[in-house]
Amino acid sequence: KKGAAVASLVAPFTNPLLKAYADAGLSCFCMEMVPRISRAQSMDVLSSQANIAGYKSVLLAMEHYQRFFPMLMTAAGTVQPAKVLIMGAGVAGLQAIATARRMGANVEVFDVRAAAKEQVESLGARFVEVASDEDAEDAGGYAKEMDDDYKQRQAELIAERAARSDIIITTALIPGRPAPVLITEEMVQTMKPGSVIIDLAVEMGGNCPLSELDQVVVKHGVTLVGVANIPALMATDASGLYARNLLNFLTPMLDKESGGLNINMEDEVIASSLICRDGEFLKPELLNKGESA
Repeated sequence: KKGAAVASLVAPFTNPLLKAYADAGLSCFCMEMVPRISRAQSMDVLSSQANIAGYKSVLLAMEHYQRFFPMLMTAAGTVQPAKVLIMGAGVAGLQAIATARRMGANVEVFDVRAAAKEQVESLGARFVEVASDEDAEDAGGYAKEMDDDYKQRQAELIAERAARSDIIITTALIPGRPAPVLITEEMVQTMKPGSVIIDLAVEMGGNCPLSELDQVVVKHGVTLVGVANIPALMATDASGLYARNLLNFLTPMLDKESGGLNINMEDEVIASSLICRDGEFLKPELLNKGESA
């Protein structure tokens, strides 16, 4: 009804219905736009779901990889540990690193943000970086798009590492943009038969152009897993964490006397996440992107 408040995942950069929310007179909170500040960590839906995706991505890789993850020394010979390359050291990537290391794999990690190096190494993985004078992290803590020279050097380094890898997990996303292509078809052709790619960016076009949305396919001898909604594979915990995010988000706004919401636009969390109210769309830059999508 008009005047109702909706707090939800909205997919603000691709959703064609954004204007309809304002036209319906809704107060619509976009949970993806909750700012990355200390006070809002318990409300961060993207992080809670990415944690699940990072963990489950390693389990999916183990399911499709037909060899051991850890090193095994037996009377019949020694089995070398799996070599895992993780693209992106955000929340999903860090959880994937920790999980793959627990399973005994050798892990290398690539991220454009130099600040990620310390976190990666603290988890026992090797950080692979392209030297650059430019800061690849935006004000919100997300990766930003780099220039063509950087992309060329990046592609050469990734190609070298991909050819050695048994498993690649890609997590690279740029808010509001298609997912960057990191693993080209030529790179896939150089990978060992039986290798596995888990593409966590498949909903935004994929970090590998051979990935297919919600499909598991084999191309050039490599298994590509393009499951879009990986947190849904662990629905109980995904729902529980999401519910707690929403509770933490809404509780500070609750007006105990009226039973309604006190929407204070001077609050950074509210100002960042509220996209429309009383028929007015508050973030026209999203509206334009939503319509073009």
